[in-house]
Amino acid sequence: MTARWVRGAAAGLLAGAVLMGTAGCSGDGDNAVSGAVSEAASAVASAAEGLSQAASQAVEKAEKQMAEVKNGVDAKDQVTLGDPTTDADGRTTVPLTVKNTDGATRSFAVQVRFEDGDGKLVDMVVVTLSDVPAGKPGEGTARSTHKLSGTVTPTVASALRY
Repeated sequence: MTARWVRGAAAGLLAGAVLMGTAGCSGDGDNAVSGAVSEAASAVASAAEGLSQAASQAVEKAEKQMAEVKNGVDAKDQVTLGDPTTDADGRTTVPLTVKNTDGATRSFAVQVRFEDGDGKLVDMVVVTLSDVPAGKPGEGTARSTHKLSGTVTPTVASALRY
């Protein structure tokens, strides 16, 4: 397996784990769903071995944060990212905006993926925006967990409204 394939598989498995985890958040104790999430998480951990230690730890933390969201619905299309910059500490930051299209105040968990110029995953973070009013935007900033060099492209890996 090439490192690029392993990283791609890790990202796919991570997304699947998040989706399966949120689909099973009804609180009915569905062991089949929790078992599938556990298996996917293990696969992500194995696939992440090709990443740097810092990136692997960031992916693991982001996965756990997204899995903690209960009764979330997919809101990826409600998120826009601004242009990335580098802050005084050398970390990559990117402004993000969510639009709450629901009729009630909601919170958002947005998983932002940072890739290098070759499309290689180099970091991942989760930004939580709490209590975004109905029909209004909410703003936040994703900040890399460590210094990133070269060209860095942020993308929205997933987003949940809850």
